[in-house]
Amino acid sequence: MRLPRGCFGFRRSHLVWAILLLLLVGAALSALLPPAEHKGVVDVLRRAPSQNERPAQGGSTEGERKFTIIIQTHNRTDILLRLLNHYQAVPHLQQIVIVWNNIGETPPLTLWTSFGPHPVPVVFKEQRSNLMRNRLQPFPEINTDAVLMLDDDTLLSVPDISFAFSVWKQFPDQIVGFVPRRHVSAPGGVYTYGGFELQDPETAGGDKYSMVLIGAAFFHQRYLQLFQDQPPAVHTLVDETQNCDDIVMNFVVSLHLRKHSQTVGDFTKSSGVFVKPVDMRNLEKEAKSGYQDIKKWKIQQSAGDLHCHTM
Repeated sequence: MRLPRGCFGFRRSHLVWAILLLLLVGAALSALLPPAEHKGVVDVLRRAPSQNERPAQGGSTEGERKFTIIIQTHNRTDILLRLLNHYQAVPHLQQIVIVWNNIGETPPLTLWTSFGPHPVPVVFKEQRSNLMRNRLQPFPEINTDAVLMLDDDTLLSVPDISFAFSVWKQFPDQIVGFVPRRHVSAPGGVYTYGGFELQDPETAGGDKYSMVLIGAAFFHQRYLQLFQDQPPAVHTLVDETQNCDDIVMNFVVSLHLRKHSQTVGDFTKSSGVFVKPVDMRNLEKEAKSGYQDIKKWKIQQSAGDLHCHTM
């Protein structure tokens, strides 16, 4: 059966009109998009810098472009191996230093090496005593300006680490981390510290915190030596509490910033900068050990003893 020739012409004309209609709809939708130069919602998405990006300033060294991870561990070998495997994918990471606090036990370096070649080298530093402040040593293997200190039960996403590193490069003299704390004065001259307050930045001026914990934070490697330069009384206090090195480090950074402030009497720069993580996991439940969190501490006991040296 033959169809009339006019039938094909009718279908062809409908197809042309349909294509024209689609083109008109596409042009209308394109007109609704903001121009490329507008800094609207499209540009506020957080973006981790790529591996090939370089700092704007010229002549930067490898120590300025990369960072070192420090992880202190005790009785968490299974979780440690998981963390080491995870952090191998972090860009700009030069090396990982493991502070091995399992006294008398051999580090799992052979086991880790047997898993195959790894892009990021791992260095184990065996310790003679199980002290929290062991991780705050200026190890000779560290040749980067930036140090990322991580607890051995904390797993941070790669984008979170990359973004925090980009923030630290803007504030290299401060602690840039993921866990803030806020202290308040209590009766008897004791300061209580704990969780911070979330505030509406439009009405309340932003989140209220007074320090950033170093268990998941970037800071300049110079502060490792400044911590070592503190009086023995400060180190003894950290050894007794096995947890207050966070507070001491915030004091050390704050005193350093005050001593090197360009404006006399200008102490507005805080010791820490808080970066809200997107994916941060606590693996404490999978571990066999853990340090007891201490919520109260007589800050005056060490504040009077803390020293700040020029570096």
